[in-house]
Amino acid sequence: MLNTLEYGSRTDEPDLLIVHGLYGSGRNWGAVAKRLAPDRRIVSVDQRNHGHSPWFDSHSYHDMARDLAEVIEAQGAPMDVMGHSMGGKASMILALTRPDLVNRLIVADIAPVQYTHDQNQFIAAMRAVDLSRVEKRSDAIDQLAQNVDDPTLRSFFTQSLDLTGRKWRLNLDVLEAEMPKVIGFPEISGSFEGRTLFLSGAESDYVTPEHRPRIRELFPKARFAKITGAGHWLHAEKPREFVQSVQAWLNATSAQASNS
Repeated sequence: MLNTLEYGSRTDEPDLLIVHGLYGSGRNWGAVAKRLAPDRRIVSVDQRNHGHSPWFDSHSYHDMARDLAEVIEAQGAPMDVMGHSMGGKASMILALTRPDLVNRLIVADIAPVQYTHDQNQFIAAMRAVDLSRVEKRSDAIDQLAQNVDDPTLRSFFTQSLDLTGRKWRLNLDVLEAEMPKVIGFPEISGSFEGRTLFLSGAESDYVTPEHRPRIRELFPKARFAKITGAGHWLHAEKPREFVQSVQAWLNATSAQASNS
């Protein structure tokens, strides 16, 4: 089963499952999870081929959705689910294939569509780091600067670095081989009838008006919100606003459910 991190304790609100994106880990979401934990119990996962979770030869969205289903089934009750980027796509497939396990769905800055921006240049950048010369995280950040312009991304990547073992906690070979699946989205029919929020960064181009017809086809109850001044990494760039948006939507939909 996937490695999980837990925050808070069970309340009257459903537990929330957090699903990270490509090259991330559950630990990346610690600050957000702690802010959300007073109202509900949070479970944050490391996805397959990431963090402390098992490595596999495949990295399809149906595989990832089955992994998430196993985690939720182990909790003994359906959960609210929030996924960012790749994690958002995995969460969408979970909701579409196992709606019995998902109460409400939050999709952070991604749409159920095929993208064209390949992410393998970052795998090349990580491979180019001479880990024998890395004593501390800043050593790797300095080396990444040769191939990665964005300092935020350089810092983000090194959170998946095992300094003691001098290795990446990412299955780079499989992620590279499966990249067409990661940037794609499976052909799928049906719809998820639960409440769904598509929360995007106002400066990001990952979710556009052109995507909305397909989103509404798969998620008829979809609502849309944007965080001003945030790009694709909205939870890291604007953590306070991100948490406030998530809390406000969860509280509003809880109130609607209790009044219906």
